Amino acid sequence: MKLTLDQFDYHLPPERIAKYPAEPRDTSKLLVINRQTGELKDDHYYNLAEYLQPGDVLVRNNTKVIPARIIGKKDTGGKLELLLTKKLSHTAISETWECLSKPGLKPGQTANFGPNLTATCTGLSEDNYTRFIEFNMAGPEFIEELTNMGITPLPPYIAEAHTDENKFREQYQTIYAKFDGSAAAPTAGLHFTKELDTKLLERDIKIVEVTLHVGLGTFLPVKTKDITNHHMHSEWFELSEDAAQVIQAAKDNGSKIIAVGTTSNRVLETCSTLAEDGTFTIKPQIADTDIYIYPPYHYKCADALITNFHLPKSTLLMLVSAFVSHPNAEEVFTTFGESLIGRAYEYAIKNKYRFYSFGDGMIIL
Repeated sequence: MKLTLDQFDYHLPPERIAKYPAEPRDTSKLLVINRQTGELKDDHYYNLAEYLQPGDVLVRNNTKVIPARIIGKKDTGGKLELLLTKKLSHTAISETWECLSKPGLKPGQTANFGPNLTATCTGLSEDNYTRFIEFNMAGPEFIEELTNMGITPLPPYIAEAHTDENKFREQYQTIYAKFDGSAAAPTAGLHFTKELDTKLLERDIKIVEVTLHVGLGTFLPVKTKDITNHHMHSEWFELSEDAAQVIQAAKDNGSKIIAVGTTSNRVLETCSTLAEDGTFTIKPQIADTDIYIYPPYHYKCADALITNFHLPKSTLLMLVSAFVSHPNAEEVFTTFGESLIGRAYEYAIKNKYRFYSFGDGMIIL
């Protein structure tokens, strides 16, 4: 069946968009969705451990959001704004990033961002959508400069509500963020607190971490009517040997793997294979992934998915639609609205769940 973008649409009343996170974070609502029975149940994140069993493994993305939006001046004097979306390469004294540029910087043009940071456009992407920008700093020095003068990228649907950069930086970061590199937060992880982690570990639920630096592959809108024509930008990730061993052992023992968020899920699916006889294998990798998941994708690794409520017509909505549809559940996907996940979204809207980055979320079992 040919899938079109219109099949992944729904209407969200603007008042359902969360402008601020819940306090404490784990008091967010948790919609519990059973893929096999279609049952929906209301709960809260602080009770998450009740839906998992000893030996189950939570997989979380420990990427750290950087102040990736910088504003400066071109060498010709005009204003320039860059959004750093993916680190491409580095030397001891410079780093090259893929960036969105407004207005578009031309190859060979330079720009200044304050007294210390300069940038040169070294080329354009194949689709001319992004620029390759070389900066005159690298490593911790570069991150420190971004921290001092950069701005944390705001999702457009909450931009008008946030004026305090320091407060937003704290709110828009998971408590376990470790490695700098993302232009957006892995928002399913924003619900976790130290108290919730303690409950999970006391129940002998294992927590392992992967890293995927969130960029255009995650948040770029789909603009093609035929969704298979959408170009998925690649994102850098790492699955360590230790994490792969824990996941493999859990699978071999019949325990469940719970992906925390679509980014963790994409890492797991990129690194996993499932043989015809049902043998599961996951291998550690450091690479780029442009995996694009939509119905009827057959999931290989994740047995459950914790995720937020996503924007209409987004690749993230397509990913969760695949998770609740054949061959991962009995129901064959036709349209989002007619699917289990579409019915869950409608239920959440009626029951005043909060949507998007700072909103509530769900666990799909």
